[in-house]
Amino acid sequence: MHRLKTRPQFQAAMAGGTVSRTAHFALHRLRLGAGASAGPAASATPDTRPPGPGALPPPQGPQALFAVPGSGDAAGEPWLGAMVPKRWARRAVTRNTIKRQIYAVAPGFAAELGTAAHVVRLRAGFDRKQFPSATSDALRQAVRAELLQLFAQAVRRPGGHKPPTSAPAAKAKAPVPVADTSPPEAARP
Repeated sequence: MHRLKTRPQFQAAMAGGTVSRTAHFALHRLRLGAGASAGPAASATPDTRPPGPGALPPPQGPQALFAVPGSGDAAGEPWLGAMVPKRWARRAVTRNTIKRQIYAVAPGFAAELGTAAHVVRLRAGFDRKQFPSATSDALRQAVRAELLQLFAQAVRRPGGHKPPTSAPAAKAKAPVPVADTSPPEAARP
C-alpha cells in the first residue's frame, strides 16, 4: 500500500468523493487505473505549440499524480493518506496515535479497496472528558473500532456514498385528486 505524500495527491483523492462516513471519520476515494477516466483533457488532440518559456505543460489526468516509476507489479496497489487536523485533535500525541491506527487498519482491507487513492479524514473530535489521556488504550480501541467500521462500509459500497433505498415503492408518488371546477347543477341556466 502506497502513502499519499503531496498536497496535489491529497486534493485529487478528496475530489473523488466520499465513500463512507462514521461519527468521527470520512473516507474519500479516487478511482485509478483502466476503469477511471483521465478526463476530457487527456482525450483531446496533442498540443502542437513548441515547448519553451511560458509554455503550458501538457494536460494530464489525476493518474500522473499516482505513477510509481519502475514498479509495474505495484501499479494495482491502493494509495492511502490520513488527514487529522488540529481543529479536531489539539494534541500532537493524539493526532499521531490516530494516524498510526489508520495506517495499521488499512492494510487489512487493501485487497478489497482496489486500485484507488484513499484519504481518511478526521471530521469530528473525540470527547476529552471520555478520553482524558492523549494516548489511552480506550482511545486507541475506539479509533480502531470506528476505522474498521469505516473501511467495512467502503468495501460493501464500492460505487460511492449513496445510502441504499430500502422502500422504493413507498416513495412512489400517489395520484393527486383533481378538484372539480365546474359550476354546481343548480347554478346552470
